[in-house]
Amino acid sequence: MELQVQHALNWIEKTNEKIQTNKDYLSALDRAIGDGDHGLNMARGFQEAVGKTTSSSYTSVSDIFKDVAMTLMSKVGGASGPLYGTAFLKMSMAVKGEDSVSHERFTKGVEEAINGIIQRGKAKEGDKTLLDVWTPVLRMLQEQSDFEADSLENTAKSAMESTKDVMAIKGRAAYLKERSIGHLDPGSVSSYYLFASLAEVLKEGE
Repeated sequence: MELQVQHALNWIEKTNEKIQTNKDYLSALDRAIGDGDHGLNMARGFQEAVGKTTSSSYTSVSDIFKDVAMTLMSKVGGASGPLYGTAFLKMSMAVKGEDSVSHERFTKGVEEAINGIIQRGKAKEGDKTLLDVWTPVLRMLQEQSDFEADSLENTAKSAMESTKDVMAIKGRAAYLKERSIGHLDPGSVSSYYLFASLAEVLKEGE
């Protein structure tokens, strides 16, 4: 299957629903190892993003991603706005020129998103950041020839859960050193919600 405009709109809406439902949980995770505002920041950003996408009309997935990127960059405080905004902007550029997005183009988009996150955040996989979910998801996508919802959901979930045992190297949590072990990374949890939402959209589209 290909990712159509409606799939992309549904993806952003489902992600927003998950983040609104779990914003207090995300902030509680962030209070343990960060500054405690990840849930509120993400909730505000994705609420604004849905406000933008539902009040606009689109002919391409790329334009949706671009609007989400710009909204997140301007409305979300902390590190998460620029990082998620950069990810969506890079994905937008990677899938430009197509009405719908093939698995291959989407995979390229995720790869470009990761490059953007690395460039902006100066982190790498294993540093206890959202890259610890995005990078395993990319590897899974590269191994498949089509969208596989269950693989996507399971990969993102196990990657997110594995951040609990990792010591933070980057971000506010890095100041805690060994004390950051035993806590899930909030950015990885919100990234899991993002990819779990996409998995749901893919299942509905099958």
